[in-house]
Amino acid sequence: MPNRSDARTDRITGDSAGGAAGDPCPTGDSLAAGLPAGSPLTRLPVELPHTFMGLEGHEATLEGAEAVILPVPYESTTSYGGGTREGPRAILEASRYIELYDQELDGEPIRRGVHTLPALELTRAGSTAAMAELEEAYGHFLEGIGSRFPVMFGGEHAVSAPAIRATVRHLAQRDQAAGREAPGRLSVLQLDAHSDLRDGYEGAPWSHAAFAYRCLDVADFVQVGIRAVSSEEVAVMRERDGIHVVWADHMWENDAWMDEAIAALGPRVYLTVDVDYFDPSLVPSTGTPEPGGGDWYRTLRFLRRVFNEREVVGMDVVELAPTPGLHAPDFLVAKLVYKLLGYHWEANPAAGSAGETS
Repeated sequence: MPNRSDARTDRITGDSAGGAAGDPCPTGDSLAAGLPAGSPLTRLPVELPHTFMGLEGHEATLEGAEAVILPVPYESTTSYGGGTREGPRAILEASRYIELYDQELDGEPIRRGVHTLPALELTRAGSTAAMAELEEAYGHFLEGIGSRFPVMFGGEHAVSAPAIRATVRHLAQRDQAAGREAPGRLSVLQLDAHSDLRDGYEGAPWSHAAFAYRCLDVADFVQVGIRAVSSEEVAVMRERDGIHVVWADHMWENDAWMDEAIAALGPRVYLTVDVDYFDPSLVPSTGTPEPGGGDWYRTLRFLRRVFNEREVVGMDVVELAPTPGLHAPDFLVAKLVYKLLGYHWEANPAAGSAGETS
């Protein structure tokens, strides 16, 4: 059953000590919008909303949230297995079944509030036009959410490039407005099986296989878990400054790679997670599931350090291609997002006012 609390279930059935039978159930916030006060429809035992973690009430509103999720179910340039357009919906659906209590953090991080926006629908006039539209839209997104933490669900990895470029521009505008100097270039921490450093792929300059290359002029990259590259991409790694690679096979010897990766990051970090970073035994539901990928607990240990030792300014999770009847990968990705939000709030116990906007 979804992760509704005991109190919520009791109120729906009318069995709790604190609520009489017939009391409106807590889902009234989502159901009652637009209904007359006291309408019998507010008493229906409806399902949890199809928002992240099934969150409802004030914590799910933009005003009451400290993080905002933007689903971008874009898929155009995938080159092997498809289905990433269904990724955002699958993550949201799986999240409704995650327990709210986090044992590692000893609390319910979701109570800091998460607002889920409607999914974007980008132009079909080609990948270049779609990514230009997304870059503009992501800028509006950042402007509109103020100090709240931005999270994007893809879609294919191509969507990360416009988000990163818009983030760089937004941070520069924020620094200028505050009269302060930027603390160096933005670092992109890329967890991925592939480096995505091609200068275009199959005729598409804004391909999922080229997203990192499209950002080299505005950001530095620390790539972790890489284990499938082309000769062209290796040449880019060797010739261009600002690219640090942690190869997947080096991650199994010991945990020194964590120190190496964090040391290579600048003060500000944008985190992008291609789910094919994980070993296919954990996440087979992705376009190109490369063997030898990351595991669960060491990845969490590393990312918790990143959130506590650097300023993570935004993140995305991409390339989940759900497999019908196989829910485990969707659940893992949804839980990863919840864990990362928890780490963000652990590192920022007094995060920006939920009511603050730019």
